[in-house]
Amino acid sequence: MAEVLVVVEAAPGSAGAAPAVKKVTFEMLTLARGLGEPSAVVLGAPGGAAAIADKLGEYGAAKVYVAESDDVDGYLVAPKAEVVAGLIGQVSPAAVLLAGTQEGKEIAGRVAVKLDNGVLADVSALAADGAATQVVFAGSTVVTSKVSKGIPLATVKPNSVTPQPAPAAAEQVAVDVAVSDVAKKVRVLERVAEQKGSRPELTEASIVVSGGRGVGSAENFKLIEELADTLGAAVGASRAATDSGFYPHAFQVGQTGKSVSPQLYIACGISGAIQHRAGMQTSKTIVAINKDDEAPIFELADYGVVGDLFKVVPQAAEEIRKRNG
Repeated sequence: MAEVLVVVEAAPGSAGAAPAVKKVTFEMLTLARGLGEPSAVVLGAPGGAAAIADKLGEYGAAKVYVAESDDVDGYLVAPKAEVVAGLIGQVSPAAVLLAGTQEGKEIAGRVAVKLDNGVLADVSALAADGAATQVVFAGSTVVTSKVSKGIPLATVKPNSVTPQPAPAAAEQVAVDVAVSDVAKKVRVLERVAEQKGSRPELTEASIVVSGGRGVGSAENFKLIEELADTLGAAVGASRAATDSGFYPHAFQVGQTGKSVSPQLYIACGISGAIQHRAGMQTSKTIVAINKDDEAPIFELADYGVVGDLFKVVPQAAEEIRKRNG
């Protein structure tokens, strides 16, 4: 069975801790099993792969290619693209999957240019023959496409696949890293870790509570945070809310924000414009709270509450606290 390379997406560990593998990596390993035998590719500073190899094996990585060096870690994306392109030449995989993140897309684009290969962007599913499913035009249209030249080289949209464990050997294979001077033109001088609170990361959370224009102000967003905290949920916001300054843009859910696919999505004071729906419509269960009974969000919701969120949300939070004991 031909190998399928999965380029691992991970956040650096803090204070010497092991890197944290992002959920999209497990989604890609799950997706890869339909195309061939998954092999993970770890790019970064020395020592990271050893700490995460077992976790990658848990989700199906038969091999873990360890492509670590200070050259890979100390410069921007170009060295990583060189390493991936070189590994493709050595392994001749059936397909290559990267995360549909800013870095993943840039690596894919650079690799495609180096290999004169097509690129499939923001893929939500891949058939055994390499045909990709992509949702376009803000979620209104689904298309199927294939590369016309080369192997399937795809960036996978986060939260498109439910990760499924499938234990494999995770044999670590060292990769000789040779980075050209051309790829070393932009050095990383400093990294500043983003301060994180106690809530789960938005794209990784199993429960998301989002607020929209109907929340009314930044001060009122405390209601959304309160409900989220009772559920152990992440906080999101619509574009209208972030553009109005109610909540930081980093928490925007939608076509031009982040895509989420939690088990439970609670939309508070969100009308349900297509821009927002594109980022959350794959949520497993959607609950909408809005005083306008004709709001488009109710067309998408599994459960709808027509009412004033300033009354409904505090009551919901109080009931949840009682049940939590």
